[in-house]
Amino acid sequence: MAAVSGSNPTTRKQRWSWYLYDFGNSAYAAVVLLAVFSAYFQGEVVGGAEGTRLWGIAVGIAMLVVAATAPILGAIADYSGSKKAFLLFYTVVAVVFTGALFFAEPGRVALSMIFFILAEVGYRSAQVFYNGFLPEIADTEDIGRVSGTGWAVGTAGGVVCLILILVLILGVGGDLIIRFSLVITALFFALSALPLFIWLPERSPRRLLPAGQNYISLAFRQLRNTIRTAGSFKEFVKFMIAFLVYNDGVMMTLDFAAIIGAVLFGIDQEQLIIFVILVQLTNVVGAYVFGRWVDRWGGKRSLAISILLMIGVIGVLYFNQSAVGFFIIGSVAGFAMAGTQSVSRTMVGMFSPPGKSAEFYGFFALTGRTSSFIGPTVFGIVAAEAALYFLAQGQPAQLADQSGHRIAILTIGLFFLLGLFLLTFVDENKARHAAQTSRANITTSN
Repeated sequence: MAAVSGSNPTTRKQRWSWYLYDFGNSAYAAVVLLAVFSAYFQGEVVGGAEGTRLWGIAVGIAMLVVAATAPILGAIADYSGSKKAFLLFYTVVAVVFTGALFFAEPGRVALSMIFFILAEVGYRSAQVFYNGFLPEIADTEDIGRVSGTGWAVGTAGGVVCLILILVLILGVGGDLIIRFSLVITALFFALSALPLFIWLPERSPRRLLPAGQNYISLAFRQLRNTIRTAGSFKEFVKFMIAFLVYNDGVMMTLDFAAIIGAVLFGIDQEQLIIFVILVQLTNVVGAYVFGRWVDRWGGKRSLAISILLMIGVIGVLYFNQSAVGFFIIGSVAGFAMAGTQSVSRTMVGMFSPPGKSAEFYGFFALTGRTSSFIGPTVFGIVAAEAALYFLAQGQPAQLADQSGHRIAILTIGLFFLLGLFLLTFVDENKARHAAQTSRANITTSN
């Protein structure tokens, strides 16, 4: 939808309610994906290279579900004026099943995978509708600043939640506290999300259904129109193709960072939390810096810088042999990934025609989740199969597991390299002009 901050301005309270939602859902990412549950699942619930394989499969299944449903639901939300209702539903799903991960005990592999997949589907689907509010609370002049600020506030939320959990683990310790940290995360997410549902209004009007139509049939028709419309926004399509590829590198890095740290460098749970806090702190800096760079230099140049930094990070990680080096690499990665993720979100808002923000963010989610299904699955399979190969060559089991993960690290770099190459074909000025021309045509027709 069109940016409305000029003609129908948002209040500071409304913007902060949007920021605070990110404050809560970033705690989920920090605890479940980065610091605690991923390594716990790989090492304790399953164990060994098979844990890495199953983690990749679980992430892939969740992404595939979101890829199949997000664009349709985004279209329904735009037409029915119900982004907020969908956001509430998926937030509840994410919160409930994050808390349910408390029951993910060693050996309970199927239950752990099911609860994680449901929590991940809720978390990822909610982002579609959350992102759809961005063009409503920021105009084109400050969309980069608002998006960057939201990312920074969100990342800070991850740090706060991790500190709470770290204090408990250091003070009490044990498997029970690790599982209880997931209940804490669920409550943290729920409380932080609450202000958005109280203060931020649904600005999209509910449109009347044509005779003989329902929301499902309209959603499919609107999705077909979106694909056709996107085809006329050629720079947006080229950007989505690039995003399809480099986003795999981002998701693989996030989903396997803790596993890489534990397997390659022997980092324990307390150290993993400290590592992720460090990454999150540099992520806050990165979100702020890249938000300003977008407004000053544009989205494409800022995004290219962040991807180049990530390529360097992956290269150094492959050769690194120390835990200290892993911490340094993580701090740079945190800064760079803030740019890769927040700038991508901003550019979708810049390139979207008015009245179709949730729909285009649904298309954005379709692209991202399709690639995200591929990437984690590839990493998990490569790490496990390579470990089996090295084991057959006579390496001890632990060394074979480590060698397999080093080979898998290289696949992350390949996705970033190809994504950067494809990004060079995107013309940001043409994309912005196309969106503004569409906006002007709609205004004239009204």
